[in-house]
This record gives sequence, structure tokens and C-alpha cells, in this order.
Amino acid sequence: MTVLDPRTGDTVSRIPITDTHACEDAIARARAAFATWSRTPAAERAAALTAAAEAVRAASDELAELNERETGKLAEDSRGGVAAGVGTLVQYAELGPLHGGRSLQGGWGATDFMIPEPRGVVAVLTPWNDPVAVAAGLLGAALAAGNTVVHKPSERCPRTGRRFAELIAEHLPQGVLEIVDGDGKVGAQLASSEQVDVVAHVGSSVTGRAIARSCAERGAKAVLENGGNDALIVDAGVDPRWAAEQAALGAFANAGQICVSVERVYVVESIAEAFLDELVAEARVWGDRVGPMVDTAQRALVHDQVADAVAEGARVLIGGAPRPGKGAFYPPTVLADCAPHMAVFCEETFGPVAPVRVVESFEAALSEAADDRYGLAATVLTADMAHAQQAWRTLPVGTVKINDVFGGAPGGASEPRRASGNGFGFGPELLDELTEMKVVHWSPPRAP
Repeated sequence: MTVLDPRTGDTVSRIPITDTHACEDAIARARAAFATWSRTPAAERAAALTAAAEAVRAASDELAELNERETGKLAEDSRGGVAAGVGTLVQYAELGPLHGGRSLQGGWGATDFMIPEPRGVVAVLTPWNDPVAVAAGLLGAALAAGNTVVHKPSERCPRTGRRFAELIAEHLPQGVLEIVDGDGKVGAQLASSEQVDVVAHVGSSVTGRAIARSCAERGAKAVLENGGNDALIVDAGVDPRWAAEQAALGAFANAGQICVSVERVYVVESIAEAFLDELVAEARVWGDRVGPMVDTAQRALVHDQVADAVAEGARVLIGGAPRPGKGAFYPPTVLADCAPHMAVFCEETFGPVAPVRVVESFEAALSEAADDRYGLAATVLTADMAHAQQAWRTLPVGTVKINDVFGGAPGGASEPRRASGNGFGFGPELLDELTEMKVVHWSPPRAP
């Protein structure tokens, strides 16, 4: 695999792909290590994770620099992702020993209880857009719960992903965390292996569906966070400038390459003109703050959607064409007069584009926003608490954010729906996903 710096186009590294036999060997080592690791006291597993978190913290600059070079992520964002990863590892080190079952009301002379047990070998397939923070959640929860792991980082940032996993593996027994490198073929081998009990994947919906089919055929569990088409609704009565700041943050941060980026904007007609003016002004401000896309291929996909929308009647208010020169840069783009059938509005764009549709009322915005095959998240900006209540109850997504496009408490979980995947990600609930519950009924023997 050849990795290019998306800022310059220069070669960052060439990484050998793990071949079929080496991948099988990695799975076998993880399977062999499971018997001992699953019986290791939870407090000892937690101590190992805590030590690993400190090792990652000490290597923050190294990891951030690798991330910048491989994905073009801005320096501040890269360091923030590493810090988030450290916090997540520490969180699961704390939560692991507290993860318990519950007792059941049975007969006076018997004991009934439910207790979680690790599932076995977990294949963890992680994305490139936030490789340390996302991997920390899946690796931390899987290991804290007593599973062993085979980790395949994204082929777009293999050095970042491998180095992060190596820092953790150095504090674990041999075989507990194995690392493989490769593209979709290696991921497919992991997903179809009879020796893998769980496949945890963050990435595209197409890949997620293939993983779900493979797991269903052999009775394995799939934990999936896949594509999203997150809506932002701008209600009448809000400050247009503040709403534009929220929309720009949601659409342009990390060049629009965040799982819960704003992908489509609905604005009520009475505020639309002022909101669009402010959003264009915000896009100008963001112009110098947006880094490159991960590569030119992703930039081409984004521009194809923009060009198709323009051909079908959308108006470019700012941006709308790749920047000349080296690198995979695409400017913050605002599109007006968008229609629901346009790909930029009904598919995940994953780029710095804010497509806007003007609607006559909040109810119309809510209805159109809900009519979508994805189900990751949505944001509603409103001063009307009745509208806020109506929105979170109506929108068929896993997470609804009211008046804060990137809000959320530490330790909070999310559960995507429909084409966006299934299973909880992050939070204590992820420990539930990566364990299985055993029910025990324990009665005394019959007296002679």
C-alpha cells in the first residue's frame, strides 16, 4: 500500500499487506490467548489498559504527526484525537471492573443471576478520519471486557493505526492484541473467519452491509457504525449568525470528514435569506482553516456530487471547485436551491459542503429530514421548546442534538439505525455489545 501526503502528494510510506496465511496466524494467536486473558482478573486487565494509555499519552506528538502526514488532518485536530483516545482508554480501564450482571428473583432456596462473559476474538476495523480516538473505543472496550483482538487499521492511515495499536500491545500478553495491515480484502478475511466471534467496524455502509451478511451466515456478532446523512434543521426565530456558525462547524470541520458531519441543511423560509448570507460569510472565514481531503479520490467523489447538483439546478454561493495546485484541497462550499433527489442531499458526501434546502415550515423540515435511509444523528436549532420536543421524538436517528451541533457528555453512547449500522458505540453500553450474558440458576441438591 502506498500512502501519499494529501497536503503535497508526496509519498509518506509503502506498507506491505498482510497475506492470507499471516492473517490466519494472527487470528490463531488471538484465539490461543483468549483462554488466559478472559480469565485474567478485570482489575489486572484495567491496569494494563491504564499503562497503555500512559504510553499513548507519551507518544502523542509522534502519533499526531503520523496522522497529519497520512490523512492531512490539522495539527490541533490530530492532537485532540490522540487526547480523546487516551481518555477513552482510561475510561474503559475504569468501567471494565465495574461491568457486572444482575440477580434475578427466584426461589428462596436457589440463586439466580446473569453475568457477562467475553465473546472471544474481536476483529476491529477502524476508519481514517479519526483513527486514534475511534480505535481507542473499540480496542479499549473489547480488551477491558476480556476479549482478544485482531486490529486492522484503515489502509489510508496504516502507520498511525499500527503505531497506536503497538503502544497498547506492548502492555498486554502475547496474542491478546494482534495487528494486520491491508485493504478491503484483508478486512473481508477477518469478517468471514470462523475463528472470529465479533466484527466491530466503523466505515462505509457498503462495507458494513457485507460484514453484516458474513456475520449472519456464521452466527457471529456485528457492531457497525456506518455512513450517515445527518440533517441540520434551522427553525424560525433563531439568530441567523449563530445558526450559520453551527452549520459551518458541522459541515466544514475536519474538511467535512466526520461521521456526524452536517450533510444537509433545512432552513425555514422566514429566516432563509439572512441565514444563507451568514453561512457564506462563515465559509469565507473557514476558507483558511480547512485542511485537505484525505486523498484526491475522495475529493473527486465530493466534487462529482457538487457538479451533479449544479447540473440539476443547485446554485453555488461559494466554493464549488477543487483548489488548484498540490494536495487534495477542496474549499468550503455552500449550495442553495437543493432538492431531495440530488446525491449531495440524499447520500453521504463526506466533504466540506453545506447543501441547503429552504422549506416553508418547521414541520416540513422535520418531515423531509426524517425521510432518509440513514439513521446516525441529526441537529435541530430552535428557540421553541415544543419544536425541540417534537424533533427528538420524531427523527428516526440514534442521536438528536438540540442547539449544539457537536454536543455530548463524556462517556455517552450512540446507537445508529437502519443504513447507518447497529449496536452501541462508546459508553458503558459498548461493553454490553462486546460481552454476552449467561443466565445461571443454582439450586441445592435434593437431600437424601
